[in-house]
Amino acid sequence: MRIDLLAWVVGISMLIIAIIALYLQLRQNKRLITELKKLNKVKRNAIEYDLVLKAMKLTVWRIDVPTRTITYESDFRDQAGTSTLPPGSDVEMFCNSLVPSSKEKISAGMNELVQGRLEEYHEQYEINIPGEGQNLWGELFATVDKRDLNGRPLTIVGTSMSIDRQKAIELALIEARNKAEESDRLKSAFLANISHEIRTPLNAIVGFSDVLPMTHSKEEHEQLVGLIKQNTSHLLRLFEDLVNMSKLESGGESAKKERFDLQALLTEVSDRYRSESVKKNLELRVEEPATEIYPFSDCDRIREILNHYVDNALKFTKKGSVTLGFDLCDNNRIRIWVRDTGVGISAEFCNDHLFERFFKVDDFIPGTGLGLSICRNLALSLGGTVGVESKEGEGSVFWVEIVNE
Repeated sequence: MRIDLLAWVVGISMLIIAIIALYLQLRQNKRLITELKKLNKVKRNAIEYDLVLKAMKLTVWRIDVPTRTITYESDFRDQAGTSTLPPGSDVEMFCNSLVPSSKEKISAGMNELVQGRLEEYHEQYEINIPGEGQNLWGELFATVDKRDLNGRPLTIVGTSMSIDRQKAIELALIEARNKAEESDRLKSAFLANISHEIRTPLNAIVGFSDVLPMTHSKEEHEQLVGLIKQNTSHLLRLFEDLVNMSKLESGGESAKKERFDLQALLTEVSDRYRSESVKKNLELRVEEPATEIYPFSDCDRIREILNHYVDNALKFTKKGSVTLGFDLCDNNRIRIWVRDTGVGISAEFCNDHLFERFFKVDDFIPGTGLGLSICRNLALSLGGTVGVESKEGEGSVFWVEIVNE
C-alpha cells in the first residue's frame, strides 16, 4: 500500500513538473516569436530605408560634434565613393574639397548647426574632385540629431545627393532662354534693317517715277529711267536674297552634289557680269588654272556664292580689275576666290562680322546687305568655310573653301 501511495505521489509530482516545464517552454516560445517579429519589422524597415536611399540616390552621413568628424553611410549616389571621405574624417576636409564659392557658404552653415543656432540646414554645393578634370554638384540636408543636457548639439545627421543632371538642365534652360532673347533681339534688328533696305530703293523708284513725266530733256529722261531700273534691280535682288536666306535657315532645300567643271563655272559667272564690267571700264577675267578640277559638290550653291562675290567686287571697284580663280590647299580642300582692286577693307573688319546680315564697314557707303551672310550659310551647307583677305586702298580677296571630294 505504501508503494502504491509513493508511486502516486511521484507521478503527480512528475506531472506537475511537466506542466510547469511546458508552461515555461510556451512562454519562451512566445517571447521568441515576439522578438522575431520585432527583428523582422526592423529588417523590413531597414530594407525600406535602403530602398528610399537607392530610389533618391542619397548618401547618409553623421557628424560627431565634439570631435568634429564626419562618417558616411549607405552611399547610393551616381558618383558613389568619388566625393566620399574616409570614416572619421575631419569636417574641414570636406569643406576644403569644395570650390571657393561653395566653401564659404557651407562652412558658415555647418558652423551655425554646430553652435546650435540652426535646427536644420539645406544648401547646394560644388565639389572639386582631384584627377577628374571637372567639378560635381551636390545638395545636402542636415539637422541636429542629439543634444546634451544643456541643449548643445552632440550629433548632426544629414543626407547628400548628386544634382549634376539637374544643373545641366538648368544650364540648358538658361542657354535656351538667352538664345530666345537673342533671337528676339536679332529679329527686331533684322526687321528694322530690312525695312530700311526696302524703303531706300522703293522711295527712289516712287520719287523718280513722279519726276519722270515732268522732264523735257531726253538726257534727263534716260537718266531717271536708268536710276529707276537700277533701284528696281536692287529691290528685286533684295527680295531674292530674303527668299534664299529663308530657304537656307529653314532647311527647305538640301545640297544636290554632282561632278562639275570648276573652270567652266568661273567662266560662266564672269560672262554673266561682262557687260556690267564694261560699263564701269573694269577688266573682268578668269585666271588660268594649273590643273583641271572637277569637284563633287553643289554647283548651283557655289555659283550663287561667286555671284555675290563678283557683284560686290564690281560695286566697290572703281578702276582696275576683278579676277576669278581657285587654288588647291594642303588640307585636301579647294579655295575658290574673287580678287578685286577696289577700295579694300581695313584689318579690323576682316573677320566673321563682315559676313553678318547688313554689316556696314562705312555707314556712308552702301553695305553688302544679305549677300555675304547668304554666302556663309551656303558654304556651311556644303561643309565649307568663307573668308576675306584685304588691305584698305589696295583691294580684297573673298574666298570659299570646299572639300575636294
